[in-house]
Order: sequence, then C-alpha cells, then structure tokens
Amino acid sequence: MPVTDEAIEKIKAMIVSGELRPGARLPKEADLAERLGLSRNSLREAVKALSLIRVLDVRQGDGTYVTSLEPDVLLDTLAFVVDFHQDDTVLEFLEVRRVLEPAATAMAARVMPDEEVAALGEMLTALKDDASLEELIANDLEFHRRIAAGSGNAVLGSLIDGMSAPTVRARIWRGLTEEGAVERTRQQHLAIFEAIAGRRADLAHAWATVHVAGLEQWLRDTLGEGGSALG
Repeated sequence: MPVTDEAIEKIKAMIVSGELRPGARLPKEADLAERLGLSRNSLREAVKALSLIRVLDVRQGDGTYVTSLEPDVLLDTLAFVVDFHQDDTVLEFLEVRRVLEPAATAMAARVMPDEEVAALGEMLTALKDDASLEELIANDLEFHRRIAAGSGNAVLGSLIDGMSAPTVRARIWRGLTEEGAVERTRQQHLAIFEAIAGRRADLAHAWATVHVAGLEQWLRDTLGEGGSALG
C-alpha cells in the first residue's frame, strides 16, 4: 500500500474507533507521526489529501481538526478514497479506454465540425487556474465526452461514455495525491485540442494514448502492479 494511503488508513482507524471525533483536533504532527509509525512527510501528504476532500480542516496557526461532519458521512468519504485500491477492475476499463479513445480522438480530428472544435477550446480556456478538484474533474469528463461525440460515430461515443464513469474515482485520487497531476492533465488536454484543431489525426491519436496511458500506469503503480501493459 502506498505510504499516503497507509497514513489515511491509520487516520481513518482513529475516526472509526471514536478516538478522533467530528470537531476534534489532531495531535501535533511530530507526535502523531511517531505514534502512527509514519514519516512526517507521508503524514503531511495524507492530511493535505484529506483536507482537500473536507475530512480534515487545516487552520493556519491553530492546528488540524476533523471537520464537523456526521460520523457516517466522514467514514463514507474516507471509504470513497481508499476502496478503489481494492478493485483492480478499473484497470480493465482503462485498458479499454486506451484502445478506444485514441481512435475516437483521431476521428474527431478529421470530422469534428469547426464550431464544435472552437467550443471545445473555449471550454478549456474557461477553466480557471484556481478551479476546485470537482470543477477540474467535471471539465475532464466533459472534454472527453465532446471528443467522443465529435468522432461522428455514435456507437463509439456511447462505448467511451460507458468506460468513463468507472474511472472517475481513480482520476480524483490521482489529482489529490500525485504532485503535478492536475497541471499535467491540463497540458495534455491542450495538446489534444491543438491536434484536433490542426486536423492532425496522427498527433491527436498519439496525445490521447499518452493521456490515458498515464492514468493507467499510475494506477498500476498505486495498486502495486509495477508491470506495464502499455507496450
């Protein structure tokens, strides 16, 4: 289990046991890290991730608190970000996406109407630099949906839509825990868009492959499946 997830599991155990209740203040970082047998860095990353999904509230100059959510809501949220590690079927969805999406993206570069291409670009530029993770994920889903629809093949578009939803949790968790993942996604979206706008089907296919394969390989590493099926 990756160290960030191990740290989250240990904080979750403290909440489940009632040791940390809604509104409770966490012990000082050094004390908590020693007590849980974690490095301060891995504990810090876990706190950062849990604060982003509003399980913890980091108050500058005051300390870190469990948010005042109902206990069952807290536990459901923690389960959301941990449980997908136990379900490697998401890898199979990503493998299928890696086959289908580059083909759809290349087709969109050939046939997507100019006005739809322009709207795709406007959607990317409208996303603010300080957008929340929820806004980023929504933008990501819509970006891929529009490209699939722009392929001109309704069956292919429907298949890709069906492959997208099961991978949302992996996208969220990567955005929370991998440094630079959000900015890299935005850059790759821009590269895909520019290839479509330039009617470069070969380049669009290549960038879409890189984009989906990056998430797939990250998840393989997270699940401890170091070996790659990207070749």
